[in-house]
Amino acid sequence: MLAGCGDDPEPGAEVTLLTHDSFTLPDSVFDTFREETGLTLEVVRSGDAGQLASTVSLTPGSPKADAVFGIDNTFASRPIEAGALEPYESPLAANGAAEYALPGTNNELTAVDRGDVCLNVDDDWYASRGEEPPTSLRDLRDPKYASQAALLDPGTSSPGLAFLLTTIGVFGEGWQDYWRTVTTGGATVVSGWEIAYNQLFSAGEGRGDKPIVLSYASSPAATPGTSALLDGCWRQVEYVGILKGTDNLTGARRLVDFMLSPTVQAALPSSMYVYPVQQDTPLPDGWQQRAPVPAWTVSLPPEFVAENREAWLQEWRDAVGR
Repeated sequence: MLAGCGDDPEPGAEVTLLTHDSFTLPDSVFDTFREETGLTLEVVRSGDAGQLASTVSLTPGSPKADAVFGIDNTFASRPIEAGALEPYESPLAANGAAEYALPGTNNELTAVDRGDVCLNVDDDWYASRGEEPPTSLRDLRDPKYASQAALLDPGTSSPGLAFLLTTIGVFGEGWQDYWRTVTTGGATVVSGWEIAYNQLFSAGEGRGDKPIVLSYASSPAATPGTSALLDGCWRQVEYVGILKGTDNLTGARRLVDFMLSPTVQAALPSSMYVYPVQQDTPLPDGWQQRAPVPAWTVSLPPEFVAENREAWLQEWRDAVGR
């Protein structure tokens, strides 16, 4: 049973979810939510995850929706410190989501999915030209590969910030030099994943001219002929939370519970190409083979990231001239 089911909603009642542009689930999932709760889910998209976190952080107590999905572990401290989220511990979180809870917080955010941010390569593009693809993020220091790459602005994009943190973890004090070299070499930096993958990436929907793109280790499951460079990945966790000041607290709690339900968790891999957080959730056939989990990921303490994130972003802007 979903929490709060004793409070029956009025016919036609709605719950509004603020989320990022990449959020997608089958219509049947929304139908199930309505059937189980009596609520209609309205989805409002608000840019990439970085922009989403900023929007929520700037409106504490005066929310644009009832709940938010898509704030990740790189930006999570912003809305929490702003007091923009209502604590809630879902009874379903004990089945897996709780393992990804943010340390030192009060259940303001509940984990829904996880993925590993890393560079993706269009292997077919290189094979058709008889060229060797890059094998490491270090290869982007070569202008040949840098000019073939579509990367993401860490100030507006959560995978972009994840890759920035990856370079900090890999290169240490030399990370600014890496970025100067890569951008001077011709790398394209855009605001969000949708632009990079679906417009610029040569294997994306738009069949662009960039055979290297920042995406996820799981993306090749959706895009045959591509692979992920697993030598430098960052574990990203996406969360759902209740916006403080909502006038539909019961509906928002039901939505949080629903995001942890088997219906949503089973739909995540094939819809958004991320791994579910709840235990024993089935994956599509062959998905693990096409979307392997990296043997290791770069990691920095969350409090270290929160303390230094804004300074690192400014140093990144200085390094790349933005």
